Amino acid sequence: MFWFNFQSDMKPVVAAHLTQMHNASLKCVLFLFLLLGLPEISRAQIRFPEKPAEKQFITDEASLLSATTSEELKKQLGEVLRKKAIPIIIASIGSIGDYGAGDMSINTYARILYDDWGIGHKKVRVEGAGIGRSEEVEWNKGILFLIAVDDRKARIELGAGFGRQKDALCRDIMSQHIIPRFKAGDFEGGIMAGTQALAQMALGEKIEPPPRPLWHYGVVVLGIILTIFTMVSLIRKGSSGWAWLFWAAVLGLMWWIIYQSFNSRGSGFGGGSFGGGFSGGGGATGSW
Repeated sequence: MFWFNFQSDMKPVVAAHLTQMHNASLKCVLFLFLLLGLPEISRAQIRFPEKPAEKQFITDEASLLSATTSEELKKQLGEVLRKKAIPIIIASIGSIGDYGAGDMSINTYARILYDDWGIGHKKVRVEGAGIGRSEEVEWNKGILFLIAVDDRKARIELGAGFGRQKDALCRDIMSQHIIPRFKAGDFEGGIMAGTQALAQMALGEKIEPPPRPLWHYGVVVLGIILTIFTMVSLIRKGSSGWAWLFWAAVLGLMWWIIYQSFNSRGSGFGGGSFGGGFSGGGGATGSW
């Protein structure tokens, strides 16, 4: 009877402890949800300026550029995109606070904006010299030049393909070409000078061609064998041999392949500015 009464007396105590443990677990789960979920909820409230159309390159919501300057910049940036597959996007806004990001640094906002717009292409197709040297290579190089004029801050955000190799150069561009003009109130001049320097940086990038395929060397060996065969045929039968006709056909085929190869290259990169690229966090920030 004593053991039965002890158990009966303990049941309310155990139940109370279980209830306390359950409540504590719920509080922990709720705390973790808020801790992990609040950044996503906050990010969902962030807005972005209007994304420029393909190959337009500029969103000037702060009205810092004249129509003439905008057209000049678009032509320049179009050439950079065609030659190097590196889009340079210029975005001017009043304040990042106007877009729900008032508690955020311009570095973070620029990175999120870059990813949201998908600046650049993760891969590009490269054609090397010779036949068969065409394949997609990792690229992901783009540049965002963001100006928040009311915040008195600017940011150069680079695609992940740059890594951190251009950070020092971007800091020089920001401090030497952009900020001094912004401090003087010459925003148009600062944007033009900064864009010119960024274009020069982009044009210095090299897209490595893919290696020659193994069958390329087989073609070279085959060509040597055919050359020897032709020489033997000419020595034995002279010009009456059929080697002349054979080589006429081979040279005609080679000319057609080379002609098609050069034509297939076109005049450079034909893609747009937005291809799902993402930021690598590199670049530079300046204020005035």
